[in-house]
Amino acid sequence: MITLFFLILSIFGCSKKKEDEKFVIGFSQCVASDHWRRTMLDEMKMELSLHPATEFLYSDADGNSNRQIKQVREMLRQNIDLLIISPNEAHPLTAVVEEAYNKGIPVIVIDRKTSSPHYTAYVGANNYEIGKMAADYMANAVLKRKGTVAEVMGLPGSSPAIERSKGFTDELKKYPDIKLSFQVYGNWISEGAQKQLYQHAKQLKNVDAIFAHNDVMALASKNVLSNLALDRKTKVIGVDALPGKGAGLELVGDKILTGSLLYPTGGKEAINTAFAILGNKSFARENILQTVVIDSTNVQLMKMQWSRINNQQKDIERQQELLENQLEIYDNQRLVLNVIVITLVLVVVFGGIAFHSLLENRKINKSLELKNSEILSQRNQLIEMSAKAEAATEMKLNFFTNISHEFRTPLTLILSPLEDLLKNEKLRSLAGNNLNLINKNVFRLLKLVNQLIDYRKIEHQKFNLRAAEGNIVAFLRELIENFKHIAKKRNIDLQLLSDKNEIMVWFDANILDKVIFNLLSNALKFTSDNGHIHIRIRAVEAEVEILVEDNGVGMTEDELKNIFDQFYQADSGYSRGSGLGLSLSKELIQLHKGTISVLSKKWEGTTFTVNLPLGNAHLSKPEQDTQQEKRTRLYDQLKIYTTDMEPQQEFRKEEVFNPLKEQSILIIEDNQDLQNYLREKFEYNYEVFTAANVTNGTHEAYEKIPDLIISDVILPDGSGTELANKLKNDFRTSHIPIILLTARGSIEQQINGIQSMADLYLTKPFNFDYLTANVENLIRNRGILKEHYTSDITNTSTKKSTASLLDKKFINDFSGIVEHNLSNEDFSVEDLCKAIGISRIQLYRKVKALLNCSISDYILNRRLKKAKYYLGNEDYSIAEVSYMVGISSATYFSTIFKAKYGVTPSEFKKTR
Repeated sequence: MITLFFLILSIFGCSKKKEDEKFVIGFSQCVASDHWRRTMLDEMKMELSLHPATEFLYSDADGNSNRQIKQVREMLRQNIDLLIISPNEAHPLTAVVEEAYNKGIPVIVIDRKTSSPHYTAYVGANNYEIGKMAADYMANAVLKRKGTVAEVMGLPGSSPAIERSKGFTDELKKYPDIKLSFQVYGNWISEGAQKQLYQHAKQLKNVDAIFAHNDVMALASKNVLSNLALDRKTKVIGVDALPGKGAGLELVGDKILTGSLLYPTGGKEAINTAFAILGNKSFARENILQTVVIDSTNVQLMKMQWSRINNQQKDIERQQELLENQLEIYDNQRLVLNVIVITLVLVVVFGGIAFHSLLENRKINKSLELKNSEILSQRNQLIEMSAKAEAATEMKLNFFTNISHEFRTPLTLILSPLEDLLKNEKLRSLAGNNLNLINKNVFRLLKLVNQLIDYRKIEHQKFNLRAAEGNIVAFLRELIENFKHIAKKRNIDLQLLSDKNEIMVWFDANILDKVIFNLLSNALKFTSDNGHIHIRIRAVEAEVEILVEDNGVGMTEDELKNIFDQFYQADSGYSRGSGLGLSLSKELIQLHKGTISVLSKKWEGTTFTVNLPLGNAHLSKPEQDTQQEKRTRLYDQLKIYTTDMEPQQEFRKEEVFNPLKEQSILIIEDNQDLQNYLREKFEYNYEVFTAANVTNGTHEAYEKIPDLIISDVILPDGSGTELANKLKNDFRTSHIPIILLTARGSIEQQINGIQSMADLYLTKPFNFDYLTANVENLIRNRGILKEHYTSDITNTSTKKSTASLLDKKFINDFSGIVEHNLSNEDFSVEDLCKAIGISRIQLYRKVKALLNCSISDYILNRRLKKAKYYLGNEDYSIAEVSYMVGISSATYFSTIFKAKYGVTPSEFKKTR
């Protein structure tokens, strides 16, 4: 049934008559104010009435070439299929006609041509022949081959005016007794012709006939002659012979004009040619319209023909209107029939579907009953399994909590002996940096353990609030005082601002201090030196409001949305935390029935706002305590939060007797402690450069051209793999070995690191001796490559594939440029830099890294090797060889040759 439905739809769809293909034709007319131009447009519209599906775009330039150019370009933007243009002037319109033609849009030029042959077809009369025909008719029929004539021409520069005038004067040359008295430009309009003729009034007295380039100027000439009482003597001939009131046919019929040459508008022919082009039918490129002289002998016949054509056009229009009415009635009837048939089909189809659905519903109901019993059984099983999973999860969490508690014992046993070691001056001088680094990271680990235990307590609602009434201003002042020594070292303005010395609030001091410590430590961490951190406290209605403001790096909108989420770490570009501090702070404030919020803008600072309710109505009885519970040692809490921010005191060894460092290493690591550790370890044997992000690391690599790069994979503004890929694909740094360090140790991540073209991928924690061995091995291998590249020139074609493709290309280009310019005595390092396209210092470092020599030494070495080859294998004199390798002084050549090979060139030549 469904198939039948779609079959009927397709039959009705196919029964519809195929409409005429739709085209868009644009017509740009130079001017439409004269009768001849209006007749051209009327002829086009008459012919287009036979193609009702075609869209016709029309524009009138009003005699302005610049306006016509803009109108044509607007049509091109409207995606016309064909352009018909009657140019105002030949040369200015040439460019836009060529533009349309080059875009593949057919162009029909009508009446006037452009200065280019780039058009599809031309429709118009032969203006040269019209001029000749006018001269011939005037000479034979009007003047009987003797007399004086004048010529009123069209617009200067227009092709019809030029061609008609040329045809007219060329034909008059055949009649020596006919003289051309004068020529004037009437610009195709009546006023222009009258003005010019009045200026030649004296000459008009001797003129027997006037040839005007159109009937408008011919009528103007007749009026001038009449005003000068010369109309009986002087005959006037025009061009166009158009029908209609005041047009050429009427003027000839009324004997105002002696004659007029028929100048067909070509409107009908242009439309016919257009549809031949659009329909891929054959057409003539040059459509020259025929002309004839209209005078008193044939004017009546022409008027009768035009009247008959008008009547036929009106009949066609009436028939088209009747046809459109019939088609509309037919379409309505067909639509009603289609709706009826489709409705009947739908009734049958939906009836069948309803019956089929009834049968299927009975089957489905039976199936659902069976599935319901299965679902109930599965639900009971899931409840049982969920209970078991919850118990297992509880056991895991209890184990996690217990082992977190157990961490405190070994951490305490590490901290106590460590503090004793730090007090020992001899040990501090020997291993002070390492001891400080251990101390800082032990407190960092202790802070993480405490946060995890606190979070576990909150999740199981075992974090009991013991709030008592106290002076919140004094409490904050005491806490802030412990951070001032750190702020003072960094010249940070840390202040408590309050308009009251006492604001009584119910709070748990052992809980609230964790929140304040976390907010202050974050503010100090993300505020630059010489910045400010202000803690404001004020009572607002039934709440106390604590604001922690800083002018640090701030946060983006995306970071603000997630800042209180568990384990979320903002991409701040500074040392990262665990992502627990702010999430835990939010939970602790909610225990106080308060709120915490944040406002921040990137690079403009951050403000955390803590709101605590006043009074104790919001607290339950167990949460209230008349006396503040004994507080945890403030010193211990402070050490946990501040040790990480203490600047590490470095114990630098004296480097007076350290050996000179020939190789350099660039370390890119955002963790300052790890960066300092690696720098300290490597700086005895290598010159060490450091950077904390991808941007600075890339700059340092291009600037310093180190011998090896060690980079972390996770960096604030990108990744180490992206950095490795970028440097390995830049010929300035492609030769540098790269070692990536990461905590990501999966096989997939290691493969990704190696695919980024890194030379080695080490996972944290790593053995430093193993790292050192790899650094030495990579630098040693790079030295082997240097020796290979600086081998004899005859072995350059046998280079192994151990170097990267970019290094090979650089060496090939470099040696090729040097080889090509060996004979050029003036060839310099600057010329070589320009040829390769890099700076002198970058080229020097690249060549030093790959070839282990300076550029000047390399060029001199190549010249001497080339000279040695010529002396040993070719029959050249020593002076010739010296000149061929770019050394103009034979004495200097002999000196450096002997210094290189131990013998003079002449002695070497004799041994061969």
